[in-house]
Amino acid sequence: MDEVRAIWCRELERSDITPEQDFFALGGHSVIMARIQRAYIDEMGFEIPMDEMYLNPTVASISAYMESLP
Repeated sequence: MDEVRAIWCRELERSDITPEQDFFALGGHSVIMARIQRAYIDEMGFEIPMDEMYLNPTVASISAYMESLP
C-alpha cells in the first residue's frame, strides 16, 4: 500500500493522501489516472486495467485488488 500511496502523492502533487480518500475527490482525472496506471507497470510490475482503477478509487481498494492478483 505504501508504494501505491507514494505514486498517488507524486501524481496528484499532494502529500496528505490517506488510504480511504477517493481519487476523484482529490482532484484526479483521466490523464492523471493514465500516468498512475503507467507507474504501476513501470515501478511495481502490475498491469491494472483502467476499469479496475475506476472500480477501486482509493489507495486501500486498489492495493487490495493488487494483492488479490495471482
